[in-house]
Amino acid sequence: MKSVSIQTEDFDLSTETARLREADGGIGAVVAFVGTVREASEGRAVSLMELEHYPGMTEAAIEAMIDAAFARFDIRAARVIHRVGPLAAREQIVLVLVASAHRGQAFQACEFLMDYLKTQAPFWKKEHRPDGAHWVDARSLDDEALARWGIQANNAAVAAKA
Repeated sequence: MKSVSIQTEDFDLSTETARLREADGGIGAVVAFVGTVREASEGRAVSLMELEHYPGMTEAAIEAMIDAAFARFDIRAARVIHRVGPLAAREQIVLVLVASAHRGQAFQACEFLMDYLKTQAPFWKKEHRPDGAHWVDARSLDDEALARWGIQANNAAVAAKA
């Protein structure tokens, strides 16, 4: 099972895990990553983050990422939920669920998908801080994390030139 949802509504980890597990009796492990909006970025308070995406293109890009995870790892299911719109500090922003027969492949695939999402998913993020609203640039640390999987990204370099 492969599933992608881009939505404004919040998600429930228990509900999503149950949906993933009920579809396949061979699942022995489910690994979850839940990301939240941080209260601070680069030492400055963040009250709100706005996320924008390109409908259709974003879903297709994430589906391709999931296909890559299925090709690399022995997994049985994957689900990615990413929220868009205005999100307050501490709100959930992303859920990545990966299921496999055994935990090792699920952990690796989940980390792979998060590294991929941080660098390749077409989202635009704007943080609202006391000094005003600022678009979030790509970070070299995220490009380096993706490089561990043999995938080169130069998002941080491109962002620095812009």
